[in-house]
Amino acid sequence: MSKLRGISVIFDLDGTLVDSEPHYYEAGRQTLAAYGVHDFTWADHERYLGISTQETVADWKDRYRLPASMDELLAAKNRRYLELARSATRAYPEMRTFVELLAAEGVPMAVASGSSPQAIAAVLSGTGLGAHLHTVVSADEVAHGKPAPDVFLEAARRLGAAPSDCVVLEDAAPGVAAAHAAGMRCLAIPYVPAQADAPEFGTAGLLLRGGQEEFTARSAYDWLVNSAGLS
Repeated sequence: MSKLRGISVIFDLDGTLVDSEPHYYEAGRQTLAAYGVHDFTWADHERYLGISTQETVADWKDRYRLPASMDELLAAKNRRYLELARSATRAYPEMRTFVELLAAEGVPMAVASGSSPQAIAAVLSGTGLGAHLHTVVSADEVAHGKPAPDVFLEAARRLGAAPSDCVVLEDAAPGVAAAHAAGMRCLAIPYVPAQADAPEFGTAGLLLRGGQEEFTARSAYDWLVNSAGLS
């Protein structure tokens, strides 16, 4: 019998399972440059970590006074991102091991992401993680993206799990806040370690301040067992 019986695990995708943020930055930089914004930096990109593509583009439209429609901007950014994502997205090795470890024990798993359904599918297919992660929720499918709890609550519903039985893995403050609002425990792995002092990260059940460099599949598994009182 699995030591994790009764537990479901929900993964954020970008910056948690896979190192896709450089692609999102490059897709954003190219998109904005096409509309005359040539000074979009990585520091600018960091303010959008953890929120949906749709909300990111809506903020761009206001911030940079872009004349294009939301639909046009979304299509342009998603097209550029998919070109990058299909060919070069890297799964974090310890995260891959963790997914495989949970799959071997039959732990129900889902992905809940602010990315579009097409982007999620491209990344899961390209990295091979889709072999184990079949339940997927995009922020495009719910009323509100992170930090609202909607994507995590919908993932729990599709898994047939109570929110209190779900554990979320997240890299960004809005996602950690969303997990807390959903009534789920959270293992937080900040994509930008310097942001670990943000108050949202203080709600995590386990905070790895050093980000992915501190994460190991075995320690995460042991934490799940111990925190659930299943050891």
